[in-house]
Amino acid sequence: MTRLSIAAVLLATAAPALATTHNIAPGENAQQELQEALILAEPGDEIVLAAGRYVLTDGLSLDVDGVTVRGEGMDGTILDFTTQAGSGEGMLVTSDNVTLRDFALENPKGDGIKSKGADNIVYHRLRVTWTRGPHPENGAYGIYPVESTGVLVDGVKVTGASDAGIYVGQSNRITVRNSIAEANVAGIEIENSRNALVEHNIATRNTGGILVFDLPDLPVMGGGNVVVANNLVVANDTPNFAPPGNIVAGVRRGTGIMVMANDNVLVEDNILSGNPTAPIMVIAYTQSFEDERYNPFPREVVVGENIYDGGGYDPQLDGADTLLAAFGGELPPVMWDGLGSLAVVEGTAGWSLNLTEQGVGLEGAQPSPLAVSAPSGDFDRSGIGAPAALDERLGG
Repeated sequence: MTRLSIAAVLLATAAPALATTHNIAPGENAQQELQEALILAEPGDEIVLAAGRYVLTDGLSLDVDGVTVRGEGMDGTILDFTTQAGSGEGMLVTSDNVTLRDFALENPKGDGIKSKGADNIVYHRLRVTWTRGPHPENGAYGIYPVESTGVLVDGVKVTGASDAGIYVGQSNRITVRNSIAEANVAGIEIENSRNALVEHNIATRNTGGILVFDLPDLPVMGGGNVVVANNLVVANDTPNFAPPGNIVAGVRRGTGIMVMANDNVLVEDNILSGNPTAPIMVIAYTQSFEDERYNPFPREVVVGENIYDGGGYDPQLDGADTLLAAFGGELPPVMWDGLGSLAVVEGTAGWSLNLTEQGVGLEGAQPSPLAVSAPSGDFDRSGIGAPAALDERLGG
Protein backbone atom coordinates (compact mmCIF):
# COMPACT_ATOMS: atom_id res chain seq x y z
CA MET A 1 0.00 0.00 0.00
CA THR A 2 2.83 2.38 0.90
CA ARG A 3 4.63 1.62 -2.36
CA LEU A 4 1.41 2.28 -4.28
CA SER A 5 0.94 5.63 -2.53
CA ILE A 6 4.50 6.71 -3.30
CA ALA A 7 4.05 5.72 -6.93
CA ALA A 8 0.81 7.68 -7.15
CA VAL A 9 2.49 10.77 -5.72
CA LEU A 10 5.36 10.48 -8.19
CA LEU A 11 2.97 10.12 -11.12
CA ALA A 12 0.97 13.11 -9.98
CA THR A 13 4.13 15.21 -9.67
CA ALA A 14 5.32 14.25 -13.15
CA ALA A 15 1.97 14.95 -14.86
CA PRO A 16 1.59 18.39 -16.46
CA ALA A 17 -0.76 20.81 -14.75
CA LEU A 18 -4.13 21.25 -16.42
CA ALA A 19 -4.49 24.44 -18.43
CA THR A 20 -6.58 27.13 -16.78
CA THR A 21 -9.00 29.58 -18.36
CA HIS A 22 -8.92 33.05 -16.81
CA ASN A 23 -12.16 34.91 -17.56
CA ILE A 24 -12.02 38.71 -17.48
CA ALA A 25 -14.96 41.08 -17.92
CA PRO A 26 -15.15 44.87 -18.35
CA GLY A 27 -15.62 46.87 -15.21
CA GLU A 28 -13.99 48.98 -12.56
CA ASN A 29 -11.34 46.36 -11.66
CA ALA A 30 -10.64 45.14 -15.20
CA GLN A 31 -7.16 46.69 -15.38
CA GLN A 32 -5.96 44.95 -12.22
CA GLU A 33 -7.67 41.65 -12.98
CA LEU A 34 -6.34 41.48 -16.51
CA GLN A 35 -2.75 42.30 -15.57
CA GLU A 36 -2.87 39.81 -12.69
CA ALA A 37 -4.07 37.12 -15.08
CA LEU A 38 -1.21 37.94 -17.47
CA ILE A 39 1.28 37.60 -14.59
CA LEU A 40 -0.17 34.50 -12.93
CA ALA A 41 -0.90 32.54 -16.10
CA GLU A 42 0.94 29.27 -16.65
CA PRO A 43 2.04 27.83 -20.01
CA GLY A 44 -1.02 26.51 -21.82
CA ASP A 45 -3.45 28.86 -20.08
CA GLU A 46 -6.00 30.95 -21.91
CA ILE A 47 -7.09 34.44 -20.89
CA VAL A 48 -10.58 35.10 -22.23
CA LEU A 49 -11.81 38.69 -22.49
CA ALA A 50 -15.58 39.07 -22.53
CA ALA A 51 -17.16 41.46 -24.99
CA GLY A 52 -17.30 45.11 -24.02
CA ARG A 53 -15.10 48.17 -23.61
CA TYR A 54 -12.23 48.01 -21.13
CA VAL A 55 -11.07 51.44 -19.99
CA LEU A 56 -7.37 51.02 -19.21
CA THR A 57 -5.03 53.60 -17.75
CA ASP A 58 -1.75 51.71 -18.07
CA GLY A 59 -0.09 49.33 -20.47
CA LEU A 60 -0.27 45.53 -20.18
CA SER A 61 2.59 43.02 -20.24
CA LEU A 62 2.94 39.27 -20.72
CA ASP A 63 6.12 37.27 -20.03
CA VAL A 64 4.79 33.69 -19.79
CA ASP A 65 5.32 31.18 -22.61
CA GLY A 66 2.46 29.42 -24.33
CA VAL A 67 -0.41 31.71 -23.31
CA THR A 68 -3.43 32.60 -25.45
CA VAL A 69 -5.21 35.93 -25.00
CA ARG A 70 -8.61 35.77 -26.68
CA GLY A 71 -11.47 38.24 -27.00
CA GLU A 72 -14.87 38.08 -28.66
CA GLY A 73 -13.94 39.83 -31.89
CA MET A 74 -12.09 42.97 -32.97
CA ASP A 75 -15.35 44.92 -32.73
CA GLY A 76 -16.59 43.08 -29.64
CA THR A 77 -13.73 43.23 -27.13
CA ILE A 78 -12.13 46.68 -27.06
CA LEU A 79 -9.18 47.70 -24.88
CA ASP A 80 -9.50 51.48 -24.68
CA PHE A 81 -6.24 53.28 -23.85
CA THR A 82 -7.51 56.81 -24.43
CA THR A 83 -6.76 57.71 -20.78
CA GLN A 84 -3.48 55.77 -20.65
CA ALA A 85 -0.77 57.38 -18.50
CA GLY A 86 2.75 57.65 -19.90
CA SER A 87 3.69 56.83 -23.47
CA GLY A 88 4.27 53.08 -23.46
CA GLU A 89 2.71 50.44 -25.66
CA GLY A 90 -0.76 49.12 -25.07
CA MET A 91 0.52 45.54 -24.67
CA LEU A 92 4.07 44.18 -24.50
CA VAL A 93 4.81 40.48 -25.01
CA THR A 94 8.27 39.08 -24.23
CA SER A 95 7.54 35.33 -24.16
CA ASP A 96 7.39 32.56 -26.76
CA ASN A 97 4.51 30.63 -28.32
CA VAL A 98 1.91 33.28 -27.53
CA THR A 99 -1.36 33.65 -29.43
CA LEU A 100 -3.21 36.99 -29.45
CA ARG A 101 -6.61 36.98 -31.12
CA ASP A 102 -10.03 38.54 -31.54
CA PHE A 103 -9.77 41.84 -29.71
CA ALA A 104 -9.00 45.49 -30.38
CA LEU A 105 -6.84 48.26 -28.96
CA GLU A 106 -7.84 51.88 -29.35
CA ASN A 107 -5.70 54.98 -28.83
CA PRO A 108 -2.61 53.59 -27.10
CA LYS A 109 -0.22 56.40 -26.24
CA GLY A 110 2.70 54.51 -27.74
CA ASP A 111 2.76 51.41 -29.91
CA GLY A 112 -0.27 49.14 -30.07
CA ILE A 113 0.90 45.56 -29.45
CA LYS A 114 4.66 45.05 -29.32
CA SER A 115 6.38 41.69 -29.00
CA LYS A 116 10.14 41.53 -28.52
CA GLY A 117 12.17 38.35 -28.66
CA ALA A 118 8.88 36.45 -28.75
CA ASP A 119 9.38 33.43 -30.99
CA ASN A 120 6.48 31.67 -32.71
CA ILE A 121 3.94 34.38 -32.01
CA VAL A 122 0.52 34.61 -33.65
CA TYR A 123 -1.45 37.84 -34.14
CA HIS A 124 -4.93 36.87 -35.37
CA ARG A 125 -8.00 39.03 -36.05
CA LEU A 126 -6.77 42.00 -34.03
CA ARG A 127 -7.51 45.68 -34.57
CA VAL A 128 -5.41 48.68 -33.53
CA THR A 129 -6.99 52.07 -34.19
CA TRP A 130 -6.17 55.66 -33.39
CA THR A 131 -9.65 57.08 -33.63
CA ARG A 132 -8.66 60.67 -34.43
CA GLY A 133 -7.21 59.50 -37.74
CA PRO A 134 -3.74 60.37 -39.08
CA HIS A 135 -1.85 62.49 -36.53
CA PRO A 136 1.87 62.84 -35.68
CA GLU A 137 1.16 62.25 -31.96
CA ASN A 138 -0.37 58.82 -32.58
CA GLY A 139 1.71 55.81 -31.58
CA ALA A 140 4.41 54.75 -34.02
CA TYR A 141 3.46 51.12 -34.66
CA GLY A 142 0.19 49.20 -34.49
CA ILE A 143 1.27 45.55 -34.69
CA TYR A 144 4.98 45.43 -33.82
CA PRO A 145 6.87 42.10 -33.55
CA VAL A 146 10.63 42.53 -33.39
CA GLU A 147 13.68 40.27 -32.91
CA SER A 148 11.64 37.08 -33.31
CA THR A 149 11.79 33.80 -35.22
CA GLY A 150 8.35 32.64 -36.32
CA VAL A 151 5.80 35.43 -36.77
CA LEU A 152 2.28 34.99 -38.17
CA VAL A 153 0.10 38.09 -38.63
CA ASP A 154 -3.30 37.10 -40.02
CA GLY A 155 -6.52 39.06 -40.40
CA VAL A 156 -5.53 42.20 -38.51
CA LYS A 157 -6.48 45.80 -39.18
CA VAL A 158 -4.48 48.90 -38.23
CA THR A 159 -5.43 52.54 -38.78
CA GLY A 160 -3.59 55.75 -37.89
CA ALA A 161 -0.04 54.67 -36.96
CA SER A 162 2.48 57.50 -37.26
CA ASP A 163 5.15 55.07 -38.50
CA ALA A 164 3.92 51.65 -39.65
CA GLY A 165 0.57 49.98 -39.19
CA ILE A 166 1.99 46.45 -39.39
CA TYR A 167 5.73 46.32 -38.75
CA VAL A 168 7.99 43.28 -38.52
CA GLY A 169 11.62 44.06 -37.76
CA GLN A 170 14.87 42.15 -37.24
CA SER A 171 13.02 38.86 -37.48
CA ASN A 172 13.00 35.60 -39.46
CA ARG A 173 10.28 33.28 -40.86
CA ILE A 174 7.41 35.77 -41.19
CA THR A 175 3.97 35.76 -42.77
CA VAL A 176 1.73 38.83 -42.96
CA ARG A 177 -1.54 38.03 -44.72
CA ASN A 178 -5.27 38.75 -45.01
CA SER A 179 -4.81 42.08 -43.23
CA ILE A 180 -5.81 45.71 -43.77
CA ALA A 181 -3.42 48.62 -43.26
CA GLU A 182 -5.24 51.92 -43.76
CA ALA A 183 -4.32 55.57 -43.20
CA ASN A 184 -0.89 54.94 -41.64
CA VAL A 185 2.39 56.49 -42.76
CA ALA A 186 3.61 53.05 -43.86
CA GLY A 187 0.94 50.43 -44.23
CA ILE A 188 3.06 47.27 -43.93
CA GLU A 189 6.78 47.37 -43.22
CA ILE A 190 9.34 44.54 -43.32
CA GLU A 191 12.63 45.85 -41.93
CA ASN A 192 15.98 44.08 -41.52
CA SER A 193 14.18 40.74 -41.69
CA ARG A 194 14.54 37.52 -43.66
CA ASN A 195 12.21 34.96 -45.17
CA ALA A 196 9.07 37.06 -45.14
CA LEU A 197 5.85 36.44 -47.08
CA VAL A 198 3.47 39.39 -47.48
CA GLU A 199 0.32 38.23 -49.27
CA HIS A 200 -3.41 38.84 -49.66
CA ASN A 201 -3.37 42.16 -47.80
CA ILE A 202 -5.03 45.50 -48.48
CA ALA A 203 -2.84 48.60 -48.12
CA THR A 204 -4.86 51.76 -48.76
CA ARG A 205 -4.85 55.46 -47.88
CA ASN A 206 -1.37 55.21 -46.36
CA THR A 207 1.51 57.48 -47.34
CA GLY A 208 3.29 54.35 -48.58
CA GLY A 209 1.57 50.99 -48.96
CA ILE A 210 4.13 48.18 -48.46
CA LEU A 211 7.79 48.88 -47.61
CA VAL A 212 10.62 46.32 -47.58
CA PHE A 213 13.97 47.72 -46.52
CA ASP A 214 17.16 47.52 -44.46
CA LEU A 215 18.63 50.19 -42.24
CA PRO A 216 22.16 50.47 -40.81
CA ASP A 217 23.17 50.39 -37.14
CA LEU A 218 20.63 47.81 -35.99
CA PRO A 219 21.43 44.64 -34.01
CA VAL A 220 20.14 42.39 -36.82
CA MET A 221 21.34 43.15 -40.35
CA GLY A 222 21.04 41.67 -43.80
CA GLY A 223 17.34 41.46 -44.64
CA GLY A 224 16.16 39.55 -47.68
CA ASN A 225 14.29 36.57 -49.14
CA VAL A 226 10.97 38.43 -49.24
CA VAL A 227 7.89 37.76 -51.37
CA VAL A 228 5.25 40.48 -51.79
CA ALA A 229 2.40 38.91 -53.73
CA ASN A 230 -1.34 39.05 -54.31
CA ASN A 231 -1.87 42.28 -52.40
CA LEU A 232 -4.26 45.14 -53.19
CA VAL A 233 -2.23 48.34 -52.95
CA VAL A 234 -4.59 51.18 -53.76
CA ALA A 235 -4.93 54.94 -53.24
CA ASN A 236 -1.96 55.38 -50.94
CA ASP A 237 -2.18 59.14 -51.05
CA THR A 238 -2.28 60.34 -47.42
CA PRO A 239 0.19 63.18 -46.74
CA ASN A 240 3.10 62.04 -44.61
CA PHE A 241 2.30 62.72 -40.94
CA ALA A 242 5.34 61.07 -39.32
CA PRO A 243 7.06 63.13 -36.61
CA PRO A 244 10.10 65.04 -37.93
CA GLY A 245 13.30 62.99 -37.82
CA ASN A 246 11.53 59.65 -38.17
CA ILE A 247 13.02 57.55 -40.99
CA VAL A 248 9.59 57.13 -42.63
CA ALA A 249 9.15 60.91 -42.67
CA GLY A 250 11.00 60.67 -45.99
CA VAL A 251 8.45 58.33 -47.61
CA ARG A 252 6.85 60.10 -50.57
CA ARG A 253 3.07 60.40 -50.56
CA GLY A 254 1.75 58.03 -53.18
CA THR A 255 4.30 55.22 -52.90
CA GLY A 256 2.72 51.82 -53.57
CA ILE A 257 5.41 49.18 -52.93
CA MET A 258 8.95 50.24 -52.07
CA VAL A 259 12.03 48.01 -51.88
CA MET A 260 15.13 49.66 -50.44
CA ALA A 261 18.55 48.15 -49.67
CA ASN A 262 17.19 44.61 -49.49
CA ASP A 263 18.30 41.32 -51.06
CA ASN A 264 16.36 38.76 -53.11
CA VAL A 265 12.87 40.25 -53.21
CA LEU A 266 9.99 39.21 -55.46
CA VAL A 267 7.06 41.55 -56.20
CA GLU A 268 4.35 39.89 -58.28
CA ASP A 269 0.62 39.34 -58.77
CA ASN A 270 -0.29 42.53 -56.91
CA ILE A 271 -2.95 45.02 -57.96
CA LEU A 272 -1.63 48.59 -57.77
CA SER A 273 -4.02 51.46 -58.39
CA GLY A 274 -4.04 55.16 -57.61
CA ASN A 275 -0.54 55.49 -56.12
CA PRO A 276 0.42 58.94 -57.42
CA THR A 277 4.22 58.90 -56.97
CA ALA A 278 5.12 55.35 -58.00
CA PRO A 279 3.27 52.03 -57.96
CA ILE A 280 6.63 50.26 -57.43
CA MET A 281 9.85 51.93 -56.31
CA VAL A 282 13.23 50.15 -56.06
CA ILE A 283 15.99 52.29 -54.55
CA ALA A 284 19.20 52.37 -52.57
CA TYR A 285 19.41 53.85 -49.08
CA THR A 286 19.69 57.58 -49.60
CA GLN A 287 21.62 58.77 -46.54
CA SER A 288 25.24 58.56 -45.43
CA PHE A 289 26.20 55.77 -43.00
CA GLU A 290 29.21 54.34 -41.16
CA ASP A 291 28.05 50.79 -40.42
CA GLU A 292 30.54 48.52 -42.23
CA ARG A 293 28.06 45.63 -42.15
CA TYR A 294 25.51 47.53 -44.19
CA ASN A 295 24.83 47.16 -47.90
CA PRO A 296 22.79 50.17 -49.07
CA PHE A 297 21.82 48.73 -52.47
CA PRO A 298 18.82 46.69 -53.57
CA ARG A 299 20.07 43.32 -54.85
CA GLU A 300 18.39 40.64 -56.93
CA VAL A 301 15.01 42.38 -56.86
CA VAL A 302 12.49 40.85 -59.26
CA VAL A 303 9.33 42.60 -60.42
CA GLY A 304 7.05 40.02 -61.96
CA GLU A 305 3.57 40.33 -63.42
CA ASN A 306 1.40 42.88 -61.60
CA ILE A 307 -1.73 44.80 -62.53
CA TYR A 308 -1.25 48.58 -62.73
CA ASP A 309 -4.08 51.10 -62.93
CA GLY A 310 -3.43 54.79 -62.48
CA GLY A 311 -0.11 55.61 -60.84
CA GLY A 312 2.74 58.06 -61.23
CA TYR A 313 0.39 60.91 -62.16
CA ASP A 314 1.33 63.26 -59.27
CA PRO A 315 4.87 62.30 -58.24
CA GLN A 316 6.24 63.90 -55.11
CA LEU A 317 9.65 64.28 -56.70
CA ASP A 318 11.89 67.18 -57.57
CA GLY A 319 11.36 68.16 -61.18
CA ALA A 320 7.99 66.45 -61.32
CA ASP A 321 6.62 68.72 -64.06
CA THR A 322 9.59 68.03 -66.32
CA LEU A 323 9.34 64.29 -65.67
CA LEU A 324 5.62 64.21 -66.41
CA ALA A 325 6.16 66.12 -69.64
CA ALA A 326 8.92 63.74 -70.70
CA PHE A 327 6.78 60.65 -70.07
CA GLY A 328 3.51 61.92 -71.48
CA GLY A 329 1.75 63.06 -68.31
CA GLU A 330 2.13 59.91 -66.19
CA LEU A 331 5.30 58.13 -65.05
CA PRO A 332 5.68 54.43 -65.87
CA PRO A 333 4.72 52.11 -63.01
CA VAL A 334 8.19 50.83 -62.03
CA MET A 335 10.71 53.39 -60.76
CA TRP A 336 14.36 52.42 -60.18
CA ASP A 337 17.15 54.69 -59.06
CA GLY A 338 19.66 52.75 -61.18
CA LEU A 339 21.68 51.35 -58.28
CA GLY A 340 21.97 47.70 -57.31
CA SER A 341 20.32 45.02 -59.42
CA LEU A 342 16.78 44.72 -60.74
CA ALA A 343 15.00 42.36 -63.14
CA VAL A 344 11.57 43.16 -64.56
CA VAL A 345 9.26 40.86 -66.47
CA GLU A 346 8.96 41.66 -70.17
CA GLY A 347 6.18 44.05 -71.09
CA THR A 348 6.33 46.09 -67.88
CA ALA A 349 7.04 49.77 -68.36
CA GLY A 350 9.44 51.55 -66.08
CA TRP A 351 11.89 54.39 -65.75
CA SER A 352 15.26 54.90 -64.15
CA LEU A 353 16.96 57.81 -62.42
CA ASN A 354 20.31 56.36 -63.62
CA LEU A 355 22.15 57.40 -60.48
CA THR A 356 25.83 56.53 -60.47
CA GLU A 357 26.49 56.48 -56.73
CA GLN A 358 24.64 56.08 -53.46
CA GLY A 359 23.54 59.15 -51.52
CA VAL A 360 23.80 61.74 -54.31
CA GLY A 361 20.08 62.55 -54.35
CA LEU A 362 17.77 63.45 -57.19
CA GLU A 363 20.08 66.22 -58.37
CA GLY A 364 22.33 63.51 -59.81
CA ALA A 365 19.53 61.90 -61.81
CA GLN A 366 19.50 61.43 -65.56
CA PRO A 367 16.03 59.94 -66.13
CA SER A 368 15.33 57.58 -69.00
CA PRO A 369 13.05 54.64 -69.80
CA LEU A 370 13.92 51.49 -67.87
CA ALA A 371 16.28 49.05 -69.59
CA VAL A 372 16.91 45.95 -67.47
CA SER A 373 16.93 42.22 -68.01
CA ALA A 374 13.94 39.95 -67.57
CA PRO A 375 14.00 37.49 -64.64
CA SER A 376 15.91 34.28 -65.31
CA GLY A 377 14.57 31.12 -63.69
CA ASP A 378 12.03 30.66 -60.92
CA PHE A 379 12.24 32.56 -57.66
CA ASP A 380 13.28 30.26 -54.81
CA ARG A 381 10.55 30.46 -52.15
CA SER A 382 11.89 27.68 -49.94
CA GLY A 383 11.97 28.64 -46.26
CA ILE A 384 9.99 31.84 -46.83
CA GLY A 385 7.06 32.48 -44.50
CA ALA A 386 6.08 31.56 -40.94
CA PRO A 387 6.44 27.95 -39.77
CA ALA A 388 3.40 25.90 -40.82
CA ALA A 389 2.76 24.87 -37.20
CA LEU A 390 1.57 28.40 -36.39
CA ASP A 391 -1.46 27.92 -38.65
CA GLU A 392 -2.70 25.21 -36.31
CA ARG A 393 -3.42 27.82 -33.64
CA LEU A 394 -5.85 29.82 -35.76
CA GLY A 395 -8.82 27.53 -35.33
CA GLY A 396 -12.25 29.04 -35.98
